[in-house]
Amino acid sequence: MSYYLCVDCGGSKTAAAIADSAGNILGRGQGGPSNFAYLGLPNFIQAVTDTVNATLRSFIPQAEAKDPLLPPAAPLFAAAWFGVSGVDSDAAIARLIPPLTALLGVEPVVANDTHLLAAPLRMHDDVTAAIGCVSGTGGIVVSFKQGQGSGAHLEELGRVGGWGWILGDEGGGFHVGREAVRQILWDADRASVFPPAERNTASTLKTRVLAHFGVGDPFELLTVVHWPDPLPGVELDPTAPAYTQVVREKRLSSLAPLVFEAAFEDGDALALRVLGLTTGELVDQICVLLRPEVDESGAAHPPRTIKASETILCFGGSLVGVEAYRKLLLDELKRRGHVMKRVTFIDDAAVAGAKALAAASRT
Repeated sequence: MSYYLCVDCGGSKTAAAIADSAGNILGRGQGGPSNFAYLGLPNFIQAVTDTVNATLRSFIPQAEAKDPLLPPAAPLFAAAWFGVSGVDSDAAIARLIPPLTALLGVEPVVANDTHLLAAPLRMHDDVTAAIGCVSGTGGIVVSFKQGQGSGAHLEELGRVGGWGWILGDEGGGFHVGREAVRQILWDADRASVFPPAERNTASTLKTRVLAHFGVGDPFELLTVVHWPDPLPGVELDPTAPAYTQVVREKRLSSLAPLVFEAAFEDGDALALRVLGLTTGELVDQICVLLRPEVDESGAAHPPRTIKASETILCFGGSLVGVEAYRKLLLDELKRRGHVMKRVTFIDDAAVAGAKALAAASRT
């Protein structure tokens, strides 16, 4: 039997799914992070190898799984599709295809991980375009239409973001955490012109964040944020604060769950303000890909933009896995005049991609 493999390579984990020709999922597996830009080629290939092996062993009888499964001794995969975070150029794709082909015995389709989110475009006749919107460890939005020819190919129309945590990742975990600290400090700055007795900066978000880092004053967050990353191979001081043992990116991205709890459980005004800012910037990016529903006389729009009324918006990532956060995004899009024809959340992009790949083989 020939299998259809899809691998979702993300900044937090690698997920894989294998389907048969009918689209039935036979096996699933997970491994460590596999953002190509962060890991480099050798570590990336190792993460993929471990994950695909785990996926195969999840359904192949143990008697057949004693020997190494990759590279396969006989043809194993009919097709493979990789969505890889950190792959943003033809040059990066060209670097990945030869070692992945050698590993799998078949040349895979390799693209940015947002391509997997748009797989539902093949499954609905009432939409002509898709937008994949990632908001999890990082953030990016990409628009697509169905490509020509066979296979699960999607034609990319436009993309915005995906620059990584230093430069962007709007709407993602780092952005939410950074904005939370910024707004806590901004409130403290504005309160500084009042006498101490009149400074009212009470917030459950502020309380949660200060407790998380074990500090008592908002301005101690400056030390928390700017403390250097721990050095590899250097013995950690057991008496040092816990945050000194965490890299700076993770110190801030770890705050996203606290922001969500304060906003959606406590109704905290500061937390809601933070999410209003982060969703606003992510919606700014989505709107770059869209055009108005009604074409004004004489108005010119970029030819690769699309109408929301003809589009399925496909969310993916841990943050947009929270329905209340998705609602903030959709409400802001509606306020700006964009109501999507369809909206879906892809909780397992690898499964969606494997099914789409098998479906493409039947057309």
